[in-house]
Amino acid sequence: MEGHGYPPPPPFLSMSLWLSGTSDPLCPSCPGMVSSSIISRIQAKMQKKMLREFLGELMSTYIMMVFGLGSVAQMVLGEKKFGSYLSVNLGFGFGVTMGVHLAGGISGAHMNSAVTFANCALGLMSWKKFPIYVLGQFLGSFLAAATIYCLFHASINEFSNGPLAVTGPTATAGIFATYLPSHMTLWQGFLDEVFLTGLLQLCLFAITDKQNSPALEGTQGLAVGLLVVLIGVSLGMNSGYAINPSRDLPPRFFTFIAGWGSEVFRDGGHWWWVPVVAPPLGALIGGIIYLVFLGSNTPPEERTLELPSFSEEHNVTKMKSHSSKTSPLSTISVSSKIREANPQASFSHS
Repeated sequence: MEGHGYPPPPPFLSMSLWLSGTSDPLCPSCPGMVSSSIISRIQAKMQKKMLREFLGELMSTYIMMVFGLGSVAQMVLGEKKFGSYLSVNLGFGFGVTMGVHLAGGISGAHMNSAVTFANCALGLMSWKKFPIYVLGQFLGSFLAAATIYCLFHASINEFSNGPLAVTGPTATAGIFATYLPSHMTLWQGFLDEVFLTGLLQLCLFAITDKQNSPALEGTQGLAVGLLVVLIGVSLGMNSGYAINPSRDLPPRFFTFIAGWGSEVFRDGGHWWWVPVVAPPLGALIGGIIYLVFLGSNTPPEERTLELPSFSEEHNVTKMKSHSSKTSPLSTISVSSKIREANPQASFSHS
């Protein structure tokens, strides 16, 4: 532009032109630094439903795990001067809340492959979305573990004062994944994870069920976050309440390649597979119990789960409210006949 004899534009104007991809108004013959057609093309690709759902799960899981793992790191590395068991529960719980606000209207912010599995098994979303959701969750969780490792790298080395340990007084692997305590057997831990994840799914359906007593519009994220905190403060000591394969396996794999070694898979009698297998089973059982015993007083075609209002592109099956009050929330049928319903049927987590 200066070559055309014009004075240089203010910095903020140059930046706004760059972002918008428009030509310089002082020099119409100068093309924008970024073509508007390129920006439009990128925006069009980002509107693809599967991609948005994948990114929604990735980013919401990343946010949940950064806050959750960060709270554990501060408790362990600060030797309980900068955190406590309560702060860990709050970190994961409110991390879940932030994740719901981040992607609740895009993917449903499952952040939990156990709940994604239960939604597919119960016919609330298509199985073809299962690998997309799980891949996003696993990648987000892995990146969160890497982020926490980088942020606390110096503290981890100072605390370890030697090789990175999985067990013992200088153990730091527990910052990233759950490990079975000495007072629990492998199968006791398995049943514990099944039970806790069943409670999680049971309560998630209650929070979103329009025919019951759902959370108020806009408060679902807070309600689910408080649910995670409640599970942790009341029942979390036995197995660390992973209740989510996406919360446990990717960070564990990160520690395997980051220097903790194969002990992260061998410890606790090969405990690593329990937080992967038990939570999906528990979520399925909890979902079935709720739908069969608490949802059976209404015909299947009238059974609904309450959701925030989502865009029509998500193919939500909307139903007319049976309440005398007009609900601003759209609903999704949980009838066994529905096989292509919206995945936003439940927010689900750590």
